[in-house]
Order: sequence, then C-alpha cells, then structure tokens
Amino acid sequence: MAPLPERAGDRPRTTPTNPHTQLDQQPADLRWVEELAERVFALPGVLEEPSRISVPGARALILAPGEPTGPPEAFLIEREFAHLHPAPDHSLHAMLPLEAAREAIDAGWAEHHPVALRGLIPQTAVMLYAPRSEDELDVIESLVRASHAFARPA
Repeated sequence: MAPLPERAGDRPRTTPTNPHTQLDQQPADLRWVEELAERVFALPGVLEEPSRISVPGARALILAPGEPTGPPEAFLIEREFAHLHPAPDHSLHAMLPLEAAREAIDAGWAEHHPVALRGLIPQTAVMLYAPRSEDELDVIESLVRASHAFARPA
C-alpha cells in the first residue's frame, strides 16, 4: 500500500459505542459512495451479502466459499472482512493489518472501533470515514483493498 496522504479537515464526529456511526461529514454527492461500492464488490473472490454483525442495510464484503483466508483477526465475523454502512452514515468498518490501521488512523482516514478499544475484538477493526470526493474515494478504496489482501492472502 502506498503511503497515505493526510485527510483534509477535522475528523468527523462518531458515536462512542455500538452502533459505531459517523455523524457528520457525509458526502454531498452520493456518487462517491456508489462508486466505492462498485469498486470494492468487484474485488476477486468477494460476495455482497447483508452484514451479519452491523446495522440493518449494511452491505458486507464476504470472501466466497473456497477462497483462502488469512488470520482470524482479518475478519469481523465468519468470512466478513468489511462492510459499508447505509444512509445517512456511509462510513465503513474494515479489518486492517495493525501497521495499516495505525497509518490510516494517524493520517486521519480512520479510527479504532470502540469495541476494539475495550479489547473485545481485535485492534485490527477500524472505521473508515465516508469519502467526500474522488480523491478521498481513491484512498478509502486503497484501504479496503488492504483489508481484502489481509483477509485473502495471495
């Protein structure tokens, strides 16, 4: 993964517990959300299913049956390694290798899942903020690709 640029502006406000939700800074143009979904659901070996762990309407990225899997800490639940939250939120949860998670948090693109901060799920669980522009879409896509690579080693 290429070094991440710094995300512009302040971090969005989020809820401190479940459901972990982004409260502001949603994209003004929903094409960024739609384009992100098109790109990430086209990743190799990925199926779209309703999330088994998120809010109703969340769209999960699931490794297809028979796909090789990475370590347990690469998954939110079963074969689900990320999910996109429905409107009005539009953020994502994803599992990232610890170094990538730290880099995304430090650059302002992500935050730890509050349940991970309490030690109840792996520290690899992060919220990725909703993309507000094409440039932000590209960064968030790169982070979802890193989550996919973590879940599905080559």
